[in-house]
Amino acid sequence: MSSAARWTIAVVVLAVAGIVALWPGTGETDAPRTDQGTPGSSRPDGAGESDAVLAPLRERAALQPCPSPASGAPVPAGPLAGVHAPCLGTPGTVDIGTALAGKTTLLNLWASWCGPCREEMPVLARYAERADSVPVLGVNVQDRASAALKFLGEVGVSYPSLYDGDGRVERALSTPPVLPVNYLVRPDGSVVRITDPPVFHSPDEVHAAVERHRRANP
Repeated sequence: MSSAARWTIAVVVLAVAGIVALWPGTGETDAPRTDQGTPGSSRPDGAGESDAVLAPLRERAALQPCPSPASGAPVPAGPLAGVHAPCLGTPGTVDIGTALAGKTTLLNLWASWCGPCREEMPVLARYAERADSVPVLGVNVQDRASAALKFLGEVGVSYPSLYDGDGRVERALSTPPVLPVNYLVRPDGSVVRITDPPVFHSPDEVHAAVERHRRANP
């Protein structure tokens, strides 16, 4: 074989090797990475999880029923009017604006991967047990419904929660990219974010913040 032929073969082999190296892989290592523990990463939204998967987790979490409209409630107004979200504890969807119309409600946005949420939610649960409390409603965001229910079963928090798998609640409230986030929803539908403190550490702190914002003008 001539020297020119050997060089031609070598060039062809190197070219084929380069094409193989650049070709998209199909193994496990090439699958998209999702990390629920890192805020800002790509997280699954829980869509498509079956009731067969969620039913035992719901039973273990034993959440209180999601809110329903009060008799004679006013027409819903404010940013949550017309916003719907699935109830996390039971199958079914909640019309949030209608369900909260005429009521004062503490809205707590949380996720299973959120460390401060794990600390704050038992505090909110203890507040919700007080005679002078307002209803607490959780909204699970940026999460899988199954992960959220497992989390609730672990921490023993049973106040009702919605599942904001498509981000409609976050968009309606223009929620900042932090968690947890707490809002007070007033009877007229107006919503105010509670920033002082940003994370509750005692039921007394919750009570003080709720009363402060209840007295403030919308």
